[in-house]
Amino acid sequence: MGLDLSVIARNSNVLWGGFLTTLKLFGIAFAGGLPLGILLGLGRLSSKKWIYYPVSAYINFIRNVPLLMVVFWIYFALPIVTGHNIGRLPSAVIAFIVFEATYFGEIIRAGFQSVKKGEMQAAYSTGLTYTQVTRYILIPIGLRRVIPSLMTQTIVIFQDTSLAYVIGLREFVRASTVVNAREVRSLEIFGFVALVYLVICLAGSTISNRLEEEGE
Repeated sequence: MGLDLSVIARNSNVLWGGFLTTLKLFGIAFAGGLPLGILLGLGRLSSKKWIYYPVSAYINFIRNVPLLMVVFWIYFALPIVTGHNIGRLPSAVIAFIVFEATYFGEIIRAGFQSVKKGEMQAAYSTGLTYTQVTRYILIPIGLRRVIPSLMTQTIVIFQDTSLAYVIGLREFVRASTVVNAREVRSLEIFGFVALVYLVICLAGSTISNRLEEEGE
């Protein structure tokens, strides 16, 4: 049996629908995870114990649990707690935000720590409050210095979206599995999926490397 690449075209609607779901999950996870990561990064630097210790415990706990388990917890446990079935996509979104924010938080914390005390003191000497210094000095400078690392973690998020497959969300990988169950052309279908992931992740890695070179 030879390759039958026409199977991709015949099932383009299903595959495209799955890919759009993957992009939606990725976009929402990034948009929610980054702001939460900034808050976690600030919490890790807080001198207030009632902020520092809970944030540190949360980050250390989540970072030592597989993302797959977090997805399962949210999908199966949250409906029991709330009494409502929140659906596959919202469950995946919550799980990804909760998980990925911890990695963003540690990256951002390193960026914040790279800001020199002299820069902070100079800002305070102008009469700025802590909130203003954080908003106008700490966050802009700290984030700028860790953009390559943030970009790398963003690529990881895109790759991790395939784990939503386990709760039945019809993202790109599950859509491909549905197509393969009907067509039985594993090499062509999953080869195509791998190629799509490869192209997107290589593009992201190239951008990350260029950003790192420009920052040196």
